Order: sequence, then structure tokens, then C-alpha cells
Amino acid sequence: MRSDAVKLGPERTPHRALLRALGLGAEDMSRPFVGVAVPWGRLVPGHVHLGDIAEAVCQGVREAGGVPLPFGVPGVCDGLAMGHAGMFYSLPSRELIADCVEVMARAHALDALVLVAGCDKVIPGMLMAAARLDIPAVFCGGGPMEAGFLGGRKVDLSDVFEAVGAYSGGRLDERALRLLEEAACPGPGSCAGMFTANTMSAMAEALGMAPSGSATVPATSSRRAILARHSGRLAVSAWSAGLTASRILTADAFANALAVDMALGGSSNSVLHLGCIAAEAGVRFDLDLVEEIGRRTPQLCRLSPASELFAEDLDRAGGLPVIMKELATGGLLRGDALTILGVTVADAVRGAPSPDGSVIRPLDRPWAETGGLRVLHGNLAPAGALVKTACLAPTSWKQTGRARVFDGEEPAVRAILSGAVAPGDCVVIRYEGPAGGPGMREMLHATSALTGLGLEGRVFLVTDGRFSGATRGGAVGHVSPEAFAGGPIALVRDGDPVSLDVAAGRIDVLIDDDEMGRRRAVWRRPPGEPPRGILGRYRAHVRDASHWAVLEVGDGEAHGP
Repeated sequence: MRSDAVKLGPERTPHRALLRALGLGAEDMSRPFVGVAVPWGRLVPGHVHLGDIAEAVCQGVREAGGVPLPFGVPGVCDGLAMGHAGMFYSLPSRELIADCVEVMARAHALDALVLVAGCDKVIPGMLMAAARLDIPAVFCGGGPMEAGFLGGRKVDLSDVFEAVGAYSGGRLDERALRLLEEAACPGPGSCAGMFTANTMSAMAEALGMAPSGSATVPATSSRRAILARHSGRLAVSAWSAGLTASRILTADAFANALAVDMALGGSSNSVLHLGCIAAEAGVRFDLDLVEEIGRRTPQLCRLSPASELFAEDLDRAGGLPVIMKELATGGLLRGDALTILGVTVADAVRGAPSPDGSVIRPLDRPWAETGGLRVLHGNLAPAGALVKTACLAPTSWKQTGRARVFDGEEPAVRAILSGAVAPGDCVVIRYEGPAGGPGMREMLHATSALTGLGLEGRVFLVTDGRFSGATRGGAVGHVSPEAFAGGPIALVRDGDPVSLDVAAGRIDVLIDDDEMGRRRAVWRRPPGEPPRGILGRYRAHVRDASHWAVLEVGDGEAHGP
């Protein structure tokens, strides 16, 4: 046991004395030490209930003969951070969380981990740490929030963001806005739609790092506590079997996760996060793989923000095991991949029911013949960009717009809400990339404002930043190289025609090479005060979105095993 380093032999008598201060006795020194990483607190709706979840995990660890040792990690609520300077810190927190889990596990010689989380960056940060540490690790999600209910229909946070635009445009009055505010988020959990948090919980399950069927169980369900106890027991059994993260996080596992992501129509952030987990695991993962799997995997689900179906509806339809079994039937899933259950993916989903045909469609009647994400290239994004086709009407797959260029999100939102953006425009928001932001902010305020003003399908948006999983409509993000690095998006000017052709996989500014060369010759990075603290360190070491915004260490090497 790794923990023997702190508990065996006469020279470890001081260490055992400290362990006794935790309430441990002599009999505990022969048992595995299982860390329970949890971002519990009263600040984040997706985490407010995780103290109870962590306690249930600890109970499961004890039942299996282990010693549970819970510890805290940070966690950002993207919804609360959205639209102001707080969003600069969201993506950097992913690396911070991975580092925190690594520090606690290594410094205290833990034998195994249970990773408890519910929100966007916390989940990939914890899975990055699992890959980096390569010890037995189980992911235990906090579960999705239930949808709200107003005016005879279900609502969620994306409705509230879009309502701000509707209110600004005079399409919604103050009373209606307040009623929506009061109804949309009825309790704890990760936001109710298939936004980034629920997408990443699904990815943890699809990777094999979480119990089968766990991703969609609502936060308020008693089944969530049962799953938490099960996760605690699984951590001890994985330790007994020597089932470490590297045996699960294989190339097959990442291919499976991408296939499930495409079938779900999940958040575009999933690609950024799967890529950074793969980098830690030493597994090949690139945009060519994303495109390859996306083109052959049909979209089987349409959940909020693409419809009025939510994670709770997916759970009632059988959850991810139904999707994974259906994909496996069509040869679109690698069934031999190992899971934390100690069995293969094929065995884990064998007993799942058939698709209900409504929430989950069968392979012969999908929502779309290809997956919910598409990779783009072109002279505006030579290193790639992403668009979420799951939330893009087929009539919007090919369009050309007049560039309205903004250096940052705030001036773009002001222009949109003031009515300065018109049908036929292409809103370009730049200097929001991983280094340029720094932190690659999500542009949900901008896209929600466009939707709320009735401009969805009539205006599209292009950025080197990111989009929330709650975004819908024409939204091209992750443009690489980013403007801060002198990428072509830095050279676009107001009035330039910008062409989007999703079927062809292209995003281009329709300016000839000579003109682009002249602009490049006079381009200078906009002046600005360099960031301090964590954002300054992040800017100095982060790679671009086509390399998943991982951090370089040493001589240009990304984090990895």
C-alpha cells in the first residue's frame, strides 16, 4: 500500500500519532487509505449538497474495509462567474483542481480516490488528476438539478439567460423575468440541461470511470446516496484488484466517450476537457479523431438547450447505458474497454433497455445522421474550430455575414443589447482565447442576448473563446490560432464577409491572401496591463485550444505521466 509510507514501522510513530488525532486506531493502519476529494461549500448550487454525498461515499469505503479521508478542493460555478471578470478564472481552475488533488494524494500517500463533483471544470480537473496519479480512482457525480416549471412548461437556467435579451428588446416584461428567475433553478445539482457539467458527468461514465447509469440520476434522488455508497465500495475493490486509472483511460475509452458525446449532442467544452484528460493519460487525442467519430456517430438525443427535454428525462429513459448499448449494437462502441466496475463496457450495459424512441432514438431513426459537434477549418481557423450542430438549425449550416468585430465580450454584449447588431451580421469576439483572455471565457451572455432578441438563425458568432453548454444557435468557438497569438481572427475588420459552411467543415473570412498579408504586417497586439497572480501564470504557460488549453511545464512539455 502507498499509505504504508506514512503508517508502518517505528520511524512512522510520529505519523501514526497525527493519524490518531483524526480518530484512527491501530486497526486502521492495516487498511487502505481512500481520499474523498469534494468541492463542498455553500457557494455553488451544483456542490451545495455534496457534503451529504461525500458522507455516503465514506460510509461505502468503511463498509468495504477502507479508511475514508475526505478533503476539500476548489470549484467555480460557471453560471455565477458568467458575464464578468469571474469567468477568466473558470478554465484555469481546471488545472488548479488537478494540482490540488495531486498534492493531497501524493503528500499523504493515499491508496485510492473517490472524486466527488458536479460542475463544469471540477469534473475534468479531477479526472486529469486521476490520470496523472495513476492510482485506483472512482468518479462520483453530484447529479443534475431538476428542471423548473413555469407557465405549463419546464424551464432551466438557459431560459433565464435568454430572457435577459428578450427583456432588453422589449419582448418580456419585468414581472415575467422575475417569475422565471424564481422558477428556473428549484434545487441543488448541476444545471438541468445537457450543458457542460452534465456532459462531463456523462463523459466520466462513458470513459468507464464512474458506475454505469450514474451520470443522469438527479441530485435530489435517494438513488444518488446509494450510488455514492457504491462508489466508496468500488474504490476499495479497485484498490484490491490493482485497477488503476491507466487501465481504464485507454484509447478505446476516449473513442467511446467521443461517440457518446456525439450521440448526446453534448457541450462543445467536452472536446477541450477530454483532450486534457487524454494528455494526462498519454493517449492520442486530436481534432481529426473528433471529426472522424463525429461523422460516423448519429445523434440520438436532443436535450436542453436544443429541446425542452432535460437530464432528468434522459434518466427516466434509462440513461447512458441505453445510449451505449445502442451504439454498441451498431458497432460504434468499443465494448472490450474496461470500466471501474471491473467488467467491460459491453458487460456493464448488457442489461439496459431499448431506446424509448422519444428521449433516446434508435440508430435507424436518429435526430441527425452525424454527431452533435463538428470540427471546422479554413483561413479563419487554420488549427481548427468547433460548432455545436446539435443546437444549429439545418437552414443555418451555410451562411455568410458581415463582420462586426469586438475585442472582448463586454463591448459585444453592449452592442447586441443596444440593437447595434442586425440580421446578416457575423459577430466576431476575439482576444478571449486561453492566453488572450486569459482563461478562454464562455460567451453565453452574447449568444443568449442574440437568442432573446430573436436574432438566432439571422446572426452568427465566431470567437477564439468558448461557449457554455447552454448556448444554441450559430456559435463557432475555439478558433485557433487565437488572436493573442496573431491568428487570422486578429486580422478581421468590420464589414469583412465571413463564411460558415458546416457541411464542408469551413469557417473563412472572404479576403484575399495579399490583403491578409498587408494586415498582418501592421498588426500589433492591443496594449493592456498584464494579468497578475494565477492568470499571469496561466497566460505564460497555456497552450491554444487546439491543444486543449493544457499547461506547458519545463521546456514546452505539457503535463502528462
